[in-house]
Amino acid sequence: MTGIEHVIVETDRGRVRGVVEGGAVSYRGIPYAASPVGELRFAPPRPHPGWTDVRDAAQAGPSVPQAASRLEKVQGKRVPDWNEDGSLTVNVFAPRRAPADGVARPVLVWWHGGGFTSGSGGWDWYDGGRLTALGDIVVVTANYRVGPLGYLYLPQIGAANLGAQDQAAVLRWVQENIASFGGDPRTVTVGGQSAGAYSSLILALDPTTNESITRVLLQSGPFGLHPQDPHQAAENAAAYLRLLGVPDGTDTAKALRALSAEQLLDAYGRLSAQLAAPGNAAPPMYPVLGAPGLPRSRQQALADGALEGKPLLIGTTRDEATAFTAFDPRVQNLTTAAALEILAAQIGGQAAEDVYRQHAARLDEQATPAQILTAVQTDSLFRDGSLEIADHHAAGGNTTYVYQFDHAPAEDPYGLGATHCAELPFLFNTFDAYPDSPVLAGAGAGAGAGAADARRALGRAFATAVAEFVANGTAGDWLPYAPATAARIRHLG
Repeated sequence: MTGIEHVIVETDRGRVRGVVEGGAVSYRGIPYAASPVGELRFAPPRPHPGWTDVRDAAQAGPSVPQAASRLEKVQGKRVPDWNEDGSLTVNVFAPRRAPADGVARPVLVWWHGGGFTSGSGGWDWYDGGRLTALGDIVVVTANYRVGPLGYLYLPQIGAANLGAQDQAAVLRWVQENIASFGGDPRTVTVGGQSAGAYSSLILALDPTTNESITRVLLQSGPFGLHPQDPHQAAENAAAYLRLLGVPDGTDTAKALRALSAEQLLDAYGRLSAQLAAPGNAAPPMYPVLGAPGLPRSRQQALADGALEGKPLLIGTTRDEATAFTAFDPRVQNLTTAAALEILAAQIGGQAAEDVYRQHAARLDEQATPAQILTAVQTDSLFRDGSLEIADHHAAGGNTTYVYQFDHAPAEDPYGLGATHCAELPFLFNTFDAYPDSPVLAGAGAGAGAGAADARRALGRAFATAVAEFVANGTAGDWLPYAPATAARIRHLG
């Protein structure tokens, strides 16, 4: 096609043809593993057989099978684009000068969120081209199996933390191939947002992947969510099989592989509905403790020094949990007694009253029970765990940076504030990819050039700090964090 500049590079499975877009070259939809279909469904990732012709890498591969995100009212709806076949792919964004100039650039491998249930590294929300050009780094995004196809716990058929095993396969692909794109396999930051941050920490702490990771970026990780206990995971798997009508005593793997992906997703949706409860953010299936990729708890791994020597950049948004409660009438209509009952089920009666009272005192005296419970959830699910990790890391003398993203939309009828996912368009400078998101309400064309300029300036400041961290382990003019020192938290927005 005339007017389009291409770059061809060699991978260990064949050549790929990328597209020059602005200051970056984008290589999308490159397989890092064989399609997880047929006998490879519910199996660990296997090597891709490769290809002989030059593979066009202009378009991202399909998403992995999934239902709509429960946060689509926050981020905006997406047109379903999944296909089990061809879904395990990476997207590489390299500076325009690479690899021709021979410079080996630092690499960011960034994982999308989605509650281990949805998401895709190929979506335009996470296009890494602008971040690549801004920081002169190589950015990699990727798909990993989610929901039942990624986290069904049936170790007897080989299904255990398959999503995490996919992610480890991506890191191996990066080690073996990223130099061809101008990246330095010896300088790899692993990072991500929400479930992607949770995954990043798992990878950094796992002995099998730890050595390939240089630095760690954790955005809004739900670290208050403990890894799933194997017994609970097995119970959920058994309930799932009952919903699918798979009887005991049958060849479970064969039965599961005979079903359509739609049937698997439908049963997962019904299981999610059965287990749903106000204030419970846990999906039915997510990383299981003791399974591949997660041999020990975060606390034990940190105590064992697994993260020592690796610079850390970690942060949250100010109002994380509004994304999960603002549109939930079960939460918005809570009375004080009902809110306390939810908390008591989670942390115990007296502790619930104390925590509720403490958060109420920090808020406006007109705060509703829903707002108080949401503030509790923001801290317990996101902020407390992030600060615990930061405190431990900094106390060990390790380079640590902590941020809080405070920017709220100009128009905020739902009271989202600086909610979960709010920083994503700012990091990737992909504002145009969120046309229906209330996170950016009031900042459109009608808001005036000043508002748009301020938004882009904030995004550039955040993205520059992240890019510098990926490049050299510092974050521009940010002060390194000191344990339990709130003044060292960088506020953005």
